Amino acid sequence: MSEAAVVEARGLVVRYGDFTAVDRISFAVGRGEIFGFLGANGAGKTTTIRVLCGLLPPSEGGVSMAGVGYEQGERAIKEKVGYMSQRFTLYNDLTVGENLDFIASLRKLEPAAYRRRRRELLELIAFDKPMSAMVRDLSGGIKQQVSLAAALLHDPEIVFLDEPTAGVTPVGRERFWGLIRRVAGGGKTVFVTTHYMDEAEQCGRVALMREGRLVALDSPAGLKKTVFPEPVFEFDPIGRLSFDKLSAYKTHEAFSFFESYGPRFHAAAASPELWAAWAPRLEKLFRIRPIAPSLEDVFIRVVEARR
Repeated sequence: MSEAAVVEARGLVVRYGDFTAVDRISFAVGRGEIFGFLGANGAGKTTTIRVLCGLLPPSEGGVSMAGVGYEQGERAIKEKVGYMSQRFTLYNDLTVGENLDFIASLRKLEPAAYRRRRRELLELIAFDKPMSAMVRDLSGGIKQQVSLAAALLHDPEIVFLDEPTAGVTPVGRERFWGLIRRVAGGGKTVFVTTHYMDEAEQCGRVALMREGRLVALDSPAGLKKTVFPEPVFEFDPIGRLSFDKLSAYKTHEAFSFFESYGPRFHAAAASPELWAAWAPRLEKLFRIRPIAPSLEDVFIRVVEARR
């Protein structure tokens, strides 16, 4: 294991019969890091996380979670990690207190340690409801905050957040990410999956998976610079252009990248020479301005691999 790494995968392979779900991926995550893990459905993210959480042994390769691997047993790994599912996993027909009590009993926490930890976590999320409040009566944002507290109840060194703000309001998402930063600031390693690119921007580094392989890993700024070394522009159609005409630009020689972005388009020039040759004609059809590429552009180009 790397000296500063808390999470490490080394040549990780997971097979289901003849199908390879995870294909020889390697990466390391440091203490206190917020690490984004992105990919399309079926890319292998969930399978990788199941291995890292001690739920699925690898077919080949290995993992180390805070110094513990499958050699020490799956339970040893599970004690090091907390997991928050994208689907709210607490019981709606129990109170907040009953839910936390139940999880504490599953984790076999000592009563005094549990009460102290519960108090710390409820202060962290600024929970101001009574413990007798029914979970079903809480707003979506507060439910997710309580779910985060539940995932942290046994004081794990690593916490996995799987689509933690799905269905939460923008204000709730912003508050939740404030909590994530506080958790990481306290020294815990936070592993996040999300489909919100603005949330991925808040990660220290982002890993991109495609078809079971790790295809890119860097900071958001580093990914943009590496994936888009050529100039990027925003195209705003001046008049009505047919779908067929717009679709043709995806394979136009002037562009190495051309994708819709709401009512506009983001495009990357294939070469300075081709751009110079085509720009006068394109400017009659589009309002064009140079822009910095977004992480969504990176995701489309690298993960969806449309070109």
